[in-house]
Amino acid sequence: MVISKDPANLSVQELYARKARGLLRGLQASSDTIQASALVSNDGLIVAAVLSETVDADRFGAMCASLLALATRAAKEVDRGELRQIILDGALGPMLLTRAGDSGVLAVAATPSVNLGKLILDTRNTARSLAELKHG
Repeated sequence: MVISKDPANLSVQELYARKARGLLRGLQASSDTIQASALVSNDGLIVAAVLSETVDADRFGAMCASLLALATRAAKEVDRGELRQIILDGALGPMLLTRAGDSGVLAVAATPSVNLGKLILDTRNTARSLAELKHG
């Protein structure tokens, strides 16, 4: 698929993905500890991403959507209200899955040296911005 560089010729979805990718790049530029980020639709499709070439984006998107769906059901089961965020703490750093409104979920991976509080705040702000984007 050839994506036009001229914004006037982009489809609504292509323009939305471009804006989302810009927000992801901004998030990653805000901290040298953020290694990867992606906006994943609720059905597991990658809408926009800044990932290394070694990541299988399709598989990553499907796993993020599955994790979010399972955690949402678990949170409801114990009356936690609407799920906002999942924090996965791995030996090589945390990964956050943050609901981005109807747009899906924002997945962010960082190094172990990240300031987790700042990462949570920055991720929530970016997720809010992604949720406010218009998409088709």
